[in-house]
Amino acid sequence: MDARSSDSRTQAPARPVLEGPDIARMLTRIAHEIVERAKGADDVVLLGIPTRGVFLARRLAAKLEEITGRAIPVGSLDITMYRDDLRLGPARTLARTEIPTDGIEGRLVLLVDDVLFSGRTIRAALDALGDIGRPRAVQLAVLVDRGHRELPIRADYVGKNLPTSLREAVKVQLTEEDGRDAVLLGLRSAPSRPGSDAASSAAEQTVPADER
Repeated sequence: MDARSSDSRTQAPARPVLEGPDIARMLTRIAHEIVERAKGADDVVLLGIPTRGVFLARRLAAKLEEITGRAIPVGSLDITMYRDDLRLGPARTLARTEIPTDGIEGRLVLLVDDVLFSGRTIRAALDALGDIGRPRAVQLAVLVDRGHRELPIRADYVGKNLPTSLREAVKVQLTEEDGRDAVLLGLRSAPSRPGSDAASSAAEQTVPADER
């Protein structure tokens, strides 16, 4: 997912809770779990959710190839037009949807994202996927699960369960986009009147796009 959080949204400097070696170990573990649970990953297709989910999907595909000796199809799934928060902010730039040549029909599609929060991004991804084809099954791999789900969605593969408060913001940095690998935890501004409709809307707007 594309992280659009800015320094102005945080009240204090974000601190790293995971560094590059931690992320590498988590991806290696997830890759082995996929091979075990998917019985060799013969029909697995990885689809990353832009932006950082795409990079993570490519890294997972490379690790799966190392383990299985086979190239694993990998692509990307843009969910921009399926989001339920489009009206809450400025227009978003469309990302690319790239489906591997053999498609997704009858395959095990593994959605890959960086942060799982409310679950709304994954709901949008499922809607987008339904317009493309009918996979045999859909699973979800995330680097960080920070809790606070608003929909009945859970990840099948999790790099790190990171307990957080709603006042905190989680930001994943990856070398391909940010020049380094890290997971940062910081504080963000809270709405002034918790519980009101206006406050809920304001809170949604302050949630970085990589955490929905």
